[in-house]
Amino acid sequence: MTRYLAGKLGGALVSLVLVVVLGFLLFRVIPGDPVVTMTRGRPVGAEQIAELRARLGVDKPLREQFVDYVAGVLRGDLGTSYVYSRPVLELIGERLWPTVLLVGTATLLAVALGLWLGIRGAWRRGSRFDRVSTGVALTQWAMPTFWLGMLLSMATGDLFPSGGMRYPDTPPDFLSQSVDVAHHLVLPCLTMIAVVYAQYLLVMRSSLLEEMHADYLTTARAKGLRDDLVRRRHAVPNALLPTVTLVFLHLGLVVSGAITVETVFSWPGLGLLTYEALTGPDLPLLQGTFVVLAGAVIFMNVLADLAYRVLDPRVRAA
Repeated sequence: MTRYLAGKLGGALVSLVLVVVLGFLLFRVIPGDPVVTMTRGRPVGAEQIAELRARLGVDKPLREQFVDYVAGVLRGDLGTSYVYSRPVLELIGERLWPTVLLVGTATLLAVALGLWLGIRGAWRRGSRFDRVSTGVALTQWAMPTFWLGMLLSMATGDLFPSGGMRYPDTPPDFLSQSVDVAHHLVLPCLTMIAVVYAQYLLVMRSSLLEEMHADYLTTARAKGLRDDLVRRRHAVPNALLPTVTLVFLHLGLVVSGAITVETVFSWPGLGLLTYEALTGPDLPLLQGTFVVLAGAVIFMNVLADLAYRVLDPRVRAA
C-alpha cells in the first residue's frame, strides 16, 4: 500500500509541475496586452506605460518572467493581480467558499438523483420509466450549460434571483443570510444538476445491468431472498464501485466546469473570477486560478485511485 501510495503521489507531483509550466506558457499566447487594457480610455503617456510595464514585470524577457513565477510558486506566492492589486491567493481564498458551496450542493444532489434513477431504470430495463429517464438524461447532458442556465433564468426569473449570491439589504443575522444565499443558489444549482446527474445515471445503470446476471445473484435468489433484498444488499453495492470512482473524478472537473454557470448567474466563485481574469488578461490571476483548478483535478484523481483500491479487493490483490 505504501509503494502504491508513493507511486500515485509521485505521478500527481509530476502532473502538478507540468501544470505550473503549462499555466505560465498557455496564458502568454492569449491575445491582448494587460497594460493596454488597463490604460484604455485614459490619457496615459509612453513613459507612464513603460513604468507600468516595469512595475508589472511584463517588460522582462520571457525566461526571466518564468523564473520569477516558479520561484513565487515555490514560496506559496502566486503573484499580485493586475486588476485588483491584491495577492492572488487572497482573491482565490475569498472566492473558494462560494464555488465549494455551489459545486458541493449540486454534486450531492446530482449523485443522489442519478443513482436512484439509474438503479430503478436498470432493474426495470426496457420499461417506460427506463426509456423516459434515459432519454431525458441524454438530452440534458447534450445541452450547453450556459444555454440551459439562460433558459432557466428566463423561465423562473420571477421566482428566483438570476444573479449574485445575496441581496445587499439582507439583515446581517445568520438565518436571514442563509435563506438569502439558498434562494440565490437555486438556479445555478439546478443548472449544474440537470447536466451532471445524467452521467451518474448512465454509469450506474450500465454497472447494474452487468451485475444483474451474475452467479451470486442467482444464488441469492435461490436462497429465497426477496427481489428487493437481492438488489439492495448484493447487486447495488458491487455496481456502485465505478460510480464512486466517478464521483471523485467528477468533483475536480466540476469545479473547473463551474466557470460557465458562475458567469451566467454572476455567482462570485472561482469560475467568475477566472472569467474576469480572462477579460484583462490578468496574467497572475489566470495562472493562479489555473493552478488551483488543475490541482483540484489532480487531487481528486489520486483520491479516486485510493478509494477504488479500498473498495475493490481485486485491485488490492493486483
